[in-house]
Amino acid sequence: MLAFYTPIGYVVNMQEKLKGTCLKRLSRIEGQVRGISRMVTEDRYCIDVLTQISAVRAALNKVEEEILRDHVEHCVEHAIASGDKIEQRKKVAELIDVFGRAAK
Repeated sequence: MLAFYTPIGYVVNMQEKLKGTCLKRLSRIEGQVRGISRMVTEDRYCIDVLTQISAVRAALNKVEEEILRDHVEHCVEHAIASGDKIEQRKKVAELIDVFGRAAK
C-alpha cells in the first residue's frame, strides 16, 4: 500500500482502487515512452513523435489529477478535521507548491 507519512506521525494510505488504477495507467505510460524511444531510434516522422509525447503528457496529467484528488480527500481533509492549525497550513503550503510546480 502506498502511504503518506506526515510530520505529526499519522499515515494515510492511497485507496486500493485508485492505487490499482494509477499503477495500470503508469504501466501503460511506461509502454508509451518505450514506444516513443523506438520511434526516435527508427527516425519516425517528427509530428508522429510529438503526438505521442503529447499523449504521454496527457496520461501523466490524469494520474497526477487522480493522486491529487485523493490527497485532498484524505490527507488535507484529515488536517482540516484535526483542528491543528500548523498541520492545516502545511497542507495548504504543499498544495500551493504542487500547483506552482505544475504551472511551470
